[in-house]
Amino acid sequence: MIPSNRKYIDEYSKCLSIDLKSIINELNSNTTDIDLGYRIQASAVFSSNIEGNSIDLNSYMNSQLSKKRFKPDKDLDEIDDLVAAYQYAKSNKLNQDNFLAAHRLLSQNLLIKSKQGEYRNEKMGVFDSDGLVYLALEPEFVPAKMHEFFDDISELLIADLTIEEIFYHASMIHLVFVHIHPFSDGNGRAARLLEKWFLAQNIGEMAWGIQSEKYYKEHQSNYYDNINLGVNYYELNYDKCLPFLNMLVDSVGEQEK
Repeated sequence: MIPSNRKYIDEYSKCLSIDLKSIINELNSNTTDIDLGYRIQASAVFSSNIEGNSIDLNSYMNSQLSKKRFKPDKDLDEIDDLVAAYQYAKSNKLNQDNFLAAHRLLSQNLLIKSKQGEYRNEKMGVFDSDGLVYLALEPEFVPAKMHEFFDDISELLIADLTIEEIFYHASMIHLVFVHIHPFSDGNGRAARLLEKWFLAQNIGEMAWGIQSEKYYKEHQSNYYDNINLGVNYYELNYDKCLPFLNMLVDSVGEQEK
């Protein structure tokens, strides 16, 4: 499975419940009404919350206003790092080198320095309270798979895509990346950043104002259920991918209510 897989595009398009083109045009016409700096901070907070970070948006924004920290706070530092990664992505083209640089930023307080912005060299599984949920691709295959992954993204970035195809591929990129699980930590944060980055490269900087991370946090149980397409990398069933692919579009529809 690669990000450019178009197997499900027709079914995906039939499932769309909103007029994406009109909504994106409206977003791009209301550039003065959206504070992208704030939206990026909010995205970083909600994305971190999905991973168990305890700082809510109100607390984080107040910490930014006060500019004072009376003691080190790892949760606040993790969000600051992710904000820096989003800001870096906003100012740079999407490619493998820049993506690794963004991971280096977001993982400052997640990983030791030698693993920041580097693909993992250990086996990786996803666990819940009942045990192993998913076993990711073996580490020796990760670098080659990620090169293939970004070669595919490069092709998509120069393709003439419709708005529906852009959202379809953004979600597919998110999903395929999570299943590769290429880093020792920060995979979820990186996946949600990558999805937004791909959107922004295709529809403009107002993509950074889409509140997809907030929607994923508010529907976290469904988010994880929809990601779960198999017990390991080799038994993934992408025929069940549409519920996940629809979540990004649903986040836009929810935002417009």
